[in-house]
Amino acid sequence: MPLPTKLTTLDGVALSEDVVANKVVLFVNVASACGLTPQYSGLVALRDEYKDRGFEIVGVPCNQFGAQEPGSPEEIKEFTSSKYDVDFPLLEKQDVNGANRSPLYQFLVGEGDDIAWNFGKFVVSRDGAVVERFEPTVAPDDAGLKAAIEKALG
Repeated sequence: MPLPTKLTTLDGVALSEDVVANKVVLFVNVASACGLTPQYSGLVALRDEYKDRGFEIVGVPCNQFGAQEPGSPEEIKEFTSSKYDVDFPLLEKQDVNGANRSPLYQFLVGEGDDIAWNFGKFVVSRDGAVVERFEPTVAPDDAGLKAAIEKALG
């Protein structure tokens, strides 16, 4: 199954394909009211560090873990931009586990285990293959995560 090409942003419009085309992308399921929410700061720094080399982060709000992303799209955008200066794309709220798992997460998880919690991370190569998965507690500045991004960037 290839990376879905029809991804919808928090604004309800299609994510432009050039946002992820020929880039290494880190997909992260995110939430605004989680103990791991401060990872947003690290994600912004990580994107800034690698964006000039063809790297992008795409956040995927999800309310499946402790109902920690209950807000409307407008509330999520306001929170992430005002509190953490998030400037990477955020998709519409999605289920990452269960019978209603989104096509994106069907692709990312494949035959793997369910997502454990908010802030699970998937590194996707320029050719659209999942190359590595990181658990939620792996911080954005983790050496292993950065090494996987570096390897994918080439």
